[in-house]
Amino acid sequence: MTTRLRRLELGDLDAIEHIERASYPTPWSRSMFATELAKPSSLSLGAVDETDALVGYLVLSRYVDAWHVMNVAVSPDWRRKGVASALLRRLLDETRHDAQRGYTLEVRVSNVGAIALYERFGFKARGVRRGNYTDNREDALIMWRDPDPETAGDGGGGR
Repeated sequence: MTTRLRRLELGDLDAIEHIERASYPTPWSRSMFATELAKPSSLSLGAVDETDALVGYLVLSRYVDAWHVMNVAVSPDWRRKGVASALLRRLLDETRHDAQRGYTLEVRVSNVGAIALYERFGFKARGVRRGNYTDNREDALIMWRDPDPETAGDGGGGR
């Protein structure tokens, strides 16, 4: 089973909602995804299978001081097959011109698999957001990936 990566589109919203509901106890709404897809400061990537069916996605927003990984989810049948890793590799590749911002995300403290994945991509725990999740008041681990040393002082590749 192979996947191909591409930008998410509004036509993906049904599939996004399906994966989101299968992945999270407090899923994002359709309008939240539509808003992110429409933002010029967002990067939304999808992984599709051989039939062009969406099997995973990643939503990233650019802020003044950081790229914020807002949402990552993979269809249950496609988990642990490298889909999330491929999405993270692509986001780092597509933002490398602006990597002096660094990257941040929040993840449930109990989600050890996701934490290990993010650590493999250079994210480090930097804090805890107490009671962050509304479904069970679970804490969120705040993780950061520092700016790439190669791009930190170059003004974003001349931009």
